[in-house]
Amino acid sequence: MGVSDWRLARAVSQLGQLGVVSGTALDVILPRRLEMGDPGGHVRRALAHFPIPDVAQRILSRYFSPNPKPSGRPFKSKPMPSEAPSRAALELLVASNFVEVFLAREGHDGPVGINYLEKLQPPTLPSIYGAMLAGVSVVLMGAGIPHAIPGILDRFSQGLPAELSLDVQGTQSAAHPPLRFDPREFWSDAPATLPRPAFYAIVSSATLAQMLVKRSTGAVNGFVIENYTAGGHNAPPRGMMQLSREGEPIYGQRDHADLDAIRALGLPFWLAGSFGSPEGLADALARGAAGVQVGTAFAFCRESGLDDMLKYKVLNMAISGSLKVHTDPLASPTGFPFKVLVVPGTRAAPDARPGRICDLGYLRHAYEKEDGTLGWRCPAEPVEDYIRKGGNPQDTQGRMCICNGLVASIGLGQTRPDGSTELPLLTAGDEVTSIHRFLPAGQQSYAAADVVRTLLAGIGQGAPHTPAPAAAAGH
Repeated sequence: MGVSDWRLARAVSQLGQLGVVSGTALDVILPRRLEMGDPGGHVRRALAHFPIPDVAQRILSRYFSPNPKPSGRPFKSKPMPSEAPSRAALELLVASNFVEVFLAREGHDGPVGINYLEKLQPPTLPSIYGAMLAGVSVVLMGAGIPHAIPGILDRFSQGLPAELSLDVQGTQSAAHPPLRFDPREFWSDAPATLPRPAFYAIVSSATLAQMLVKRSTGAVNGFVIENYTAGGHNAPPRGMMQLSREGEPIYGQRDHADLDAIRALGLPFWLAGSFGSPEGLADALARGAAGVQVGTAFAFCRESGLDDMLKYKVLNMAISGSLKVHTDPLASPTGFPFKVLVVPGTRAAPDARPGRICDLGYLRHAYEKEDGTLGWRCPAEPVEDYIRKGGNPQDTQGRMCICNGLVASIGLGQTRPDGSTELPLLTAGDEVTSIHRFLPAGQQSYAAADVVRTLLAGIGQGAPHTPAPAAAAGH
């Protein structure tokens, strides 16, 4: 959420690689940037190019302040994701995705991608449409089975409405209506056609890759094969979940993707998770991959959206050898294991401030109420609220508010009524302990160019410049 932002994606794309922005929570990040005064005027510059001026003006009128928000004042609220978004919510989703991709593409001709989570369904359709309006080159999606996305890209490219089935817990009645977005209903002057971006599914197994090729609603153009050492959400181990002495999921040989089967699909693929090194890239190319996806190394470079003090702290901990990454099987409300970086002053620290608040709602689950209507609940919200909504109290154990924590990590944490500010939550892959390898001699920070230069060291001039160092951290 905001770590892999437009600055980082643009820097990576300008270096000849595929820069990828995170598409998660852009509809909260954009207004908070505006409330902080929009330093540099970047958001306002992008909104000036948004093809629906009235929408851009409404967003500016509500959120922009010429002076940064005072530290003790909370950010304005914005609509929570739901199956029936308001007009204002749709406008914010479309415009925020447009802005992020527009800024990432500005000033160069390199490709730019955007990364979404399949588990976050309500924002998906308007978000993709906004990114396509800005000319996004690639859409990536993981954390689920994104078989409907290729067909959605096809329909939006033809100016047609698209639908997406909503996962609903406890459904007893007839199927609930799908989520729907119609470009013509949103905008009477919607273009008849848009360039169709490539679609890369993020998967952890050959079985899932094969299923997507056979059953997707449109063409899958490639895969990112992500193993369990990558940052963010990980696929759970195959079979029964077993935990180590440290309380982490135990992975085994069955959890390594069958690359022979993936190669047989005839589509390009990139390897992710502990491939962010010259040796890792060489190994990936030797296995037939088109390259590697790198998130952790870029997350702590100068151009990333992560708070600068957090970068400095993590780099120093890496140098001292005191960094620890914990694969938490319970932290994320999605139910997927989630990599948590244990750093003082963050939610993962032993003295972290307790409390359960769900006011962003990206990881809420849709559920069917007794009267057959839809409700929304999150295992990380206050336990009494979750139980009141019919949730199992066991589902709440060990959960963290991922949404607020990740947004706080980019310096946009919400101020609470007691005057406190949300603590940041950091996620990173296992390779974070060696990120100091990218530091130039005598320097205390490193740039995206240092990452790319290091990764490509030793690769011959004839080797392909892969879309490898994709800035996909922070999803």
